[in-house]
Amino acid sequence: IQPHFVNKTLLCMNMNLHCGTPLAVRGAACPPRCLCMADILSCPALDLDRVPAALPASAATLDLNHNRIQQLEPGAFQGLLQLEVLRLAHNQLSAIRPGAFRNSSGRLRHLDLSSNQLLVLKQSDFQELAALEELLLFNNRIKHVESSALSGLTGLRKAYLSHNRLTDFPFFSIQTDGHRQLTLLDLSSNRLPKLPLADISGLPPALQEGLYLHNNSLVCDCAMFSLFRRWEQKGFASVRFFRQEHVCLVAGVQRSGILFLLHRRYFERCNVTAPPQQEASVSVRAGAPLLLHCVTSLSGRGAAFFWLTPQLEYVAPPGNNGSIRMFANGSLAMTAPQERDSGIYVCVAQARRLNDSREVNVTVLPRPATDAAEPFNTGFTTLLGCVVSLLLVLVYLYLTPCRCPPWPRPRPLAATAQSQGKEGGAGSAQSSILTPTPPASTEGPGRKVSSNKHVVFLEPIREQQNGRLGAEPQQRAGETDSYMSVFSDTPIMLP
Repeated sequence: IQPHFVNKTLLCMNMNLHCGTPLAVRGAACPPRCLCMADILSCPALDLDRVPAALPASAATLDLNHNRIQQLEPGAFQGLLQLEVLRLAHNQLSAIRPGAFRNSSGRLRHLDLSSNQLLVLKQSDFQELAALEELLLFNNRIKHVESSALSGLTGLRKAYLSHNRLTDFPFFSIQTDGHRQLTLLDLSSNRLPKLPLADISGLPPALQEGLYLHNNSLVCDCAMFSLFRRWEQKGFASVRFFRQEHVCLVAGVQRSGILFLLHRRYFERCNVTAPPQQEASVSVRAGAPLLLHCVTSLSGRGAAFFWLTPQLEYVAPPGNNGSIRMFANGSLAMTAPQERDSGIYVCVAQARRLNDSREVNVTVLPRPATDAAEPFNTGFTTLLGCVVSLLLVLVYLYLTPCRCPPWPRPRPLAATAQSQGKEGGAGSAQSSILTPTPPASTEGPGRKVSSNKHVVFLEPIREQQNGRLGAEPQQRAGETDSYMSVFSDTPIMLP
């Protein structure tokens, strides 16, 4: 749908919108064929070849996408004191004249210049945009970025320069404190053959995590592979989500690319030792050795280094005394720092006419007061306690303190009766009457007892031996309990 002129008052009435005071009252009238609503001024796809003049001063969002604007003239946005969002994508911009954003809003946060024909980013392009947070420059024809092109963008958070023709980028220009808020830099899909690894290593950690370099013309080498492998181990999203788009060229030859994060055998012989890193703040216990690295944009360029201590002491290789040593690569070694050595240590690198510095805040913590008073090691005492407990358990299980004699068991009642019967004669061994009334009669070996008597037959009658009756001398296990538990009227015959 092509935009067309809309009467703002009629539009607000039909759409039941609260539009506030019309823009025409606040400043200039709404340009022809543009859509003006509240603080939004939209003029897309109107075949404009320049920025309209006399724009309403209350506009906070200006949309000029999909036109034919070829360059931004000086003062093109003069008077737009409320402007925060400016969209100029899909035009034919090839140049930004000095002063194009002069006298405009100092609150511009979002600038979209994508899908244009820009060739070079100069220092004068964005000088008046200190509050800019997002800069979109992807899908242009940019071949070169001047080292100071982004120097004035102190509030910049995200910069998108993908799909251009860059062969290098001034990483050292964004190492300074002027870009502390920059956390995303997209340089993917360009023509970068080599990466200044020392400059990239000197970037703040948050910016390294948001640095996108996939789909470039990188030459395969061990140092490059080591950088991306370290980022992969740290779980950076720029590597984790684009494994299949990290390509390097063998010997720089086109059509000899390798997906080096998926096929790593080419780098098997590489020494992937990570270059030294240095945190901005370091804490160390008093007396423990400390090593500080001087990581600057000039590292690896034959630079000379020296350090400045919190006591305003100048330290150069090989060091000042036995407690501070310095190496040729800029590293500073402290053998036994004390609490008085805490403070800001400044490393300065000098190469030709260039200087760079890096600050490290060192905090020396006091020794714990419990270290000297504690006589035993906690782990040793715990182990000793476990061993003693185990020995006590073994003594309890296998070494009985005394051997007590077994408790004598009571003799069974039946056995007592049997012994008494033997003493009384052979006839008394044949039966035992549990009633006060003796049996009426006995008739030889096969004698029977009247059914109205409570009788228990103890043993079966055996054959006479030498004219006497004998009973079995042995007694089966469990029979005694059976004899004593039967008190019914029916006799029980034992086998």
